[in-house]
Amino acid sequence: MPALVLGSRGSRLALWQTNMVRDAVVAAHPDVGVSIEVIHTRGDKILDVPLAKVGGKGLFVKEIEDALLDGRCDAAVHSLKDVPAELPGGLILGAACERELPWDAFVSERHGAVTDLPEGARVGTSSLRRVCQLLAMRPDLEVVPLRGNVETRLRKLSEGLDAVVLAAAGLRRLGLGDRITALLTPPEFVPAVGQGIVVVECREGDAATRGLLASLDHGPTRVAMAAERAFLAAVGGSCQVPLGAIATVDGDRVDVTGMIGRPDGGTILKDREAAASASAAEAGRRIAERLLGAGGREILEQLTTAGGQ
Repeated sequence: MPALVLGSRGSRLALWQTNMVRDAVVAAHPDVGVSIEVIHTRGDKILDVPLAKVGGKGLFVKEIEDALLDGRCDAAVHSLKDVPAELPGGLILGAACERELPWDAFVSERHGAVTDLPEGARVGTSSLRRVCQLLAMRPDLEVVPLRGNVETRLRKLSEGLDAVVLAAAGLRRLGLGDRITALLTPPEFVPAVGQGIVVVECREGDAATRGLLASLDHGPTRVAMAAERAFLAAVGGSCQVPLGAIATVDGDRVDVTGMIGRPDGGTILKDREAAASASAAEAGRRIAERLLGAGGREILEQLTTAGGQ
């Protein structure tokens, strides 16, 4: 029986996503045996430092990509938002699974929305992008660095935080959608590039694995991914820079929004463009170029020089 080894992080959410991919492969190819290889990444091991201060790209994927390149696994399952714009040579994204809800989720046990929080409320989040947009809405908030898996972050609500912000997709996939108090949506809140999308990475020359993954690829999600990742590549950003992008697809049209901001929320640049789906990547690049020209380049240079501070 043909075999397929999927590389995955070990968190409950990562394994849920990898099991989803495994089940889809088996459903399409019942004669294929699929196993999962758990691989611990640098991002999983460093939990006491905010992501922006850890630095580097691929914190949650590099070790899995190494395993893919040396043959320990045949494919790697990732949250697309963790995947850098540039892949290692010889690797491709063989499948983009149908997107879950891409928005951020506001979760609180006592307050119904960001606007309902009392002055000076403490809100936990793990990304500069969320910090930037939260402070733009409410400069008075105290934003607290928050790391760990979904369950760990939710537990902080009973340990002194007034609210936490995390991806709605992760909550829904883990059956915790009822914990979502409110959704944070554009234009006020732009999600991370690729948020809500699960991708499967494989070796470019592995025709057999690429064939197995083909049935998992979702056309509209692939279009959205092309636009958002083209934006990311053109901006050249990392977790040290507050940036985001979202592309929504309707038939043969795509609507793309991008943002670049300062961590304190004092400046947020946004742009939007509608285009043909076939030109999704070009639209993403054009938005990035306009934002960079409108002051985004200076923001990125300052943050890169300051190390994200």
